[in-house]
Amino acid sequence: MLVLLLADASIAYGAMFAGAWMRFGFSLPEAVSVLGPIGPRAVSFAACIVIGLTTMGLYRSRQRPTMMEGTARILVGIALGGLGHVLFFYFFPEHNTGRLTLGIALAVTVLAILLVRGLLLHFLDHNPVKRRVLLIGSGRVAAKVGLLRRRSDRRRFEVVGFVPGSAAEREFAREHGMGPLLDAEADAGADADRLQYDEVVVALDDRRGRFPTSQLLRYRSAGIQVCDIADFLERETGKIDLDVLHPGWLIFATSNHSRWGFRLLKRVIDVGIGMLMLLLASPLFLLAVAAIRIEEGWRVPLLYRQRRVGRGGHEFELLKFRSMRLDAEKGGARWASRQGDDRVTRAGAMIRRFRIDELPQLVNVIRGEMSIVGPRPERPEFVGELVQHLPLYDYRHCMRPGLTGWAQLNFPYGASIEDANEKLKYDLFYIKNASILFDLVILLQTLEVVVWGRGTSMAGPRMGGSAGDRSHLVPETGVEPVAPPPPSVDTDGGEGEEPEPRRRTVRR
Repeated sequence: MLVLLLADASIAYGAMFAGAWMRFGFSLPEAVSVLGPIGPRAVSFAACIVIGLTTMGLYRSRQRPTMMEGTARILVGIALGGLGHVLFFYFFPEHNTGRLTLGIALAVTVLAILLVRGLLLHFLDHNPVKRRVLLIGSGRVAAKVGLLRRRSDRRRFEVVGFVPGSAAEREFAREHGMGPLLDAEADAGADADRLQYDEVVVALDDRRGRFPTSQLLRYRSAGIQVCDIADFLERETGKIDLDVLHPGWLIFATSNHSRWGFRLLKRVIDVGIGMLMLLLASPLFLLAVAAIRIEEGWRVPLLYRQRRVGRGGHEFELLKFRSMRLDAEKGGARWASRQGDDRVTRAGAMIRRFRIDELPQLVNVIRGEMSIVGPRPERPEFVGELVQHLPLYDYRHCMRPGLTGWAQLNFPYGASIEDANEKLKYDLFYIKNASILFDLVILLQTLEVVVWGRGTSMAGPRMGGSAGDRSHLVPETGVEPVAPPPPSVDTDGGEGEEPEPRRRTVRR
């Protein structure tokens, strides 16, 4: 992804010089004499283009859009970048480039990025310099690497072999076609020269009395990186696999969320961004109010207030524009139906698709009940049940809940306990890796959700299959992950943030 970012930035930088060169009769000196130095303008243009492409999710490591959607995202991202550059030199007139120069630069950028990105992504999919990984273990834990089925999940590594930790693991590997199987007593240095692997991942089913300390020390002394399967899966998937965590892993993991300096800075940024967004989003407030009034009349309430669980388990009143009928929760709280919800009004469908109904939560942010970025808050009716079935669920309340979050970008649908478990993996990843830069990336990529209408029941199924399709997640080893079946529930989020369930079938 860093290669793609640098390539896009370099193209945009060069495109501004090309635009000025062509605009002034293929004479760069004349362009400089009229416009002034091109370099600063090229830098600001490249920065705006990269930000625009970032908002379209084009630097997400697990992206897999179709050719048509990828092209559309690039076009929209570059258009946003061009608009951003127009606004930039509106506030800084000394960086003005002229409309024709900017138009030529945008055209060159579109053509060059489409061509270069196509070539680079093809190269990355067949990357000849992937990290070569050796797995210590060949049982059910090691088989989880086979779950990384998509090309985008395996761009950075390839498995060169498995070292069974026990006779049971060796038998398991043979039954499921995992291989090649290597000798556990092989010399680390000679093995590394023969197989040319770069990293060793410890993925044993049972470590009690079988942890290969001396063997791993030999790998380390040979200059080979050694890591745990939990860290490996976290790095490659962008979430924490709860099935492979060992006791104390999350307790001793370093995180910024417990540092007072980070909390203070995050709070200052939340207030600043919250007030700015309230100002900029005021036309959308008027649009939502008008849509609700036109459809339902002038006496219906505009806002929906709902109890949610915030930091430390304290409840607060979350604000949303009302998008369902007044009797939407008659009979009690329950999550939305699978293929859409007849309780959603026509105006509600529109404002929910583009997340306009969430804008009143900026008031919650300014009041200190929420943050701009963080785990989404859940209703107290569901939290008690989720804590019982998901032991680490309560840990997500160590931070203020967010208006947007890492889980919303990576798992937009969720309306079951099983889906809550999947989203919890992303929430824990965010908590462990929280930083201001990470918040900025999430905030920029949230614009992708707004523009493309992802994450609501009106947005349709995810790319790559229907809501319940798991065919792309079948591991190469033929082993399916072991997971407890979700308890039977009949609940609905009402005006909750994730209306469409995405139920999965998991075989024990």
